[in-house]
Amino acid sequence: MDLFDTAIQTFLTHIALSYAMLNHAIRVIADLYTFKGLVLMPVLWWIWFKPSQRGEWEREMVVATIASGLLALAIFRIVAHYLPFRMRPLFNPELHLNFPSGGLEAAVLPAWSSFPSDHAMLWISVATGICMVSRGVGMLALLYTAIFICLPRVYLGWHYPTDILAGAAIGATITWIMTRDAVRTRFSVPILGWMHRFPGPFYTLLFALCFELVTQFNELLVLGRSVLQGL
Repeated sequence: MDLFDTAIQTFLTHIALSYAMLNHAIRVIADLYTFKGLVLMPVLWWIWFKPSQRGEWEREMVVATIASGLLALAIFRIVAHYLPFRMRPLFNPELHLNFPSGGLEAAVLPAWSSFPSDHAMLWISVATGICMVSRGVGMLALLYTAIFICLPRVYLGWHYPTDILAGAAIGATITWIMTRDAVRTRFSVPILGWMHRFPGPFYTLLFALCFELVTQFNELLVLGRSVLQGL
């Protein structure tokens, strides 16, 4: 771990020693989907349905943002699989730091590499898409993501600060590329055409997709592992 990571996490663990209520609040925020996708995904739905002279373009941007989030998760799986394994700070005895972590996630995190942060990749990707449609709302979305999604994962020792920064940079870059006119129109326009022809199936699939993004496909992954263990 470099000096940048060390300085930030040493500072945060010193804070954690003095504020038990803060530690509990941060654990709750980090554990619940309510404080992650259930804040940001409704903003995309608001952009989709609000009256606007740029309505079709905005819907294209929403489609591109959701596609960017899916791509960010897929790229995370590939990167985490092929890059050297990085032990999470919570489980690194060489740090000599006491993190205020706990809960279910602490039981499953040891098997997952710390670098990069999948939460930062996904939700910075989504917040970046919101920012490209509405600068003011998007800046609030980025700030919210940094404070309520990314920072708690560093505070609890689930990620190093550099994990978060790398994930955020990758997520923002993915959305920037996917929302370029030359890229976005290739897939967004046909998808919106399908929406106009088959609104019922389209909105059913879109709702299911947004739900899975909110949970980061966690239940499907758990189900898949359970099936494989039973075979």
